[in-house]
Amino acid sequence: MYATQAVTQLVPLAKELDENKVTPGVLGFIVFAVMAGGVWLLMKSMNRHMGKVDFEERPAEAAERTDEAADAPKASAGDRQTT
Repeated sequence: MYATQAVTQLVPLAKELDENKVTPGVLGFIVFAVMAGGVWLLMKSMNRHMGKVDFEERPAEAAERTDEAADAPKASAGDRQTT
């Protein structure tokens, strides 16, 4: 109910504005500039992080051996029993 009251009060204010003269103004430009700067910083950071990625595809046999080694249980110092 509050939304309908707000809309009915704001509609007359909107009709007073000239539709040909309404512009985003300085605030719109500032918001756009901040968003553009943020996107630029994100892209710069992404390029830096992607540059650190070193991907070399391994042959299938080497990949299988690595997977088998990862699946084998490893004994840690905490697993050893002391008597």
